[in-house]
Amino acid sequence: MSETLKIGSIDIKVYRKDVKNLNISVHPPSGDVRVAVPLHMTETSVRMAIIGRLGWIKKQQADFKEQRRQSKREMMSGESHYLWGKHYRLNVIEHRGKHTIKKHGQWLDLFVNPRSTVDSRRKVIEEFYRSELKTALDELLVDWQKRLQVKMNAYGIRKMKTKWGSCNTDTARTLFNLELAKKPYECLEYIVVHELVHLLVRTHNDEFKELMDTYLPDWKQRKLLLKNQPLTDL
Repeated sequence: MSETLKIGSIDIKVYRKDVKNLNISVHPPSGDVRVAVPLHMTETSVRMAIIGRLGWIKKQQADFKEQRRQSKREMMSGESHYLWGKHYRLNVIEHRGKHTIKKHGQWLDLFVNPRSTVDSRRKVIEEFYRSELKTALDELLVDWQKRLQVKMNAYGIRKMKTKWGSCNTDTARTLFNLELAKKPYECLEYIVVHELVHLLVRTHNDEFKELMDTYLPDWKQRKLLLKNQPLTDL
């Protein structure tokens, strides 16, 4: 359950959880603010804590606004698309066979029916990204579950607006953002490790950060790299 507080012009989602300390997070791409607070913390205390961090919150939101955002994709030849952080140009090829997409040098060749719509072309590209991401995740999850000695029961891939990943520690199930297929591979690995470490430590406390430092020493650099990637719209 969540409640919404309005402080100045900022709407803030507040989640009461079994945690010791208040935790504030700002999520891409729109700069949504979420706060996890201890179950018995009063609203006044919550407000005061948030007000004390307003400067930091506004800076995070400003950073997201300054990020490069690609324009809405029209699925036409010559458009820019990203795969694993690399820039590709789209090459639409009309044919009467099955809709598919193939990598060809610095091009993504999109084979579609002459009467294909923008939506149908977009669906082909989304499924291509999904396949690429699933292949990478299958490899990374096998490796990192062994290293961390944890067991994830299942994972899913979906388009998410505010999170790169999400781990349900009760069911050991994890969701990954489809957009990760467009980002550098090392960013995906960072998110994988981040979510798996949550199976050991639920919150972003000192123990969590120490585990990240131990298993992925450059995780902060990867986090910054992910933050600075273009925001894209399919």
